[in-house]
Amino acid sequence: MIRSDVLRDIAPVIRDHLVVCNIGLPSQELHLLDDQPTNFYMLGTMGLSSSIGLGLALAQNKKVISIDGDGSVLTNFGTLPTIANNVADNYILLIIDNGSYGSTGDQPTYAGKKTSLAAVARACGCETVIECQASETREVLEKALASDKMTIIVCKCESGNIKVPVITMDPVVIRDRFMKAVKA
Repeated sequence: MIRSDVLRDIAPVIRDHLVVCNIGLPSQELHLLDDQPTNFYMLGTMGLSSSIGLGLALAQNKKVISIDGDGSVLTNFGTLPTIANNVADNYILLIIDNGSYGSTGDQPTYAGKKTSLAAVARACGCETVIECQASETREVLEKALASDKMTIIVCKCESGNIKVPVITMDPVVIRDRFMKAVKA
């Protein structure tokens, strides 16, 4: 399974929650597969999905799922100790780890080599960290949502991209409709 397969599989599970989706292709894939006003698409800020999602979870009570990539988490490594030290039990960080920088040309990341993001999250103090295979992600995510515990999920999948159109929605429109969904 590649990232788009994982997103297709979890789309029905995340539909009723606030979702902050990683830069570039992951956002474009989620937009294509299941565009929702509760989805906040990151169009140009690599590495910030997890930080924005945590802030959102700390600021209100609805469940928040940040979908991030291994490359983005490696770019913003400070996010893991920040998450560990600011527990929000309505927050789930789903790291789709395909071992590559998928949006920039599939260059390999260190997570595809020796670095285990699950081990790093645990070392930072994150208490509930689950590493799973792509095919297990939906079930693991459902259990995490039911647990009401802040959870870091590292989904291991294959590298690869599907052809997707660019999101033509203006970023201001994305922001405004998401803000309305947060307030609803």
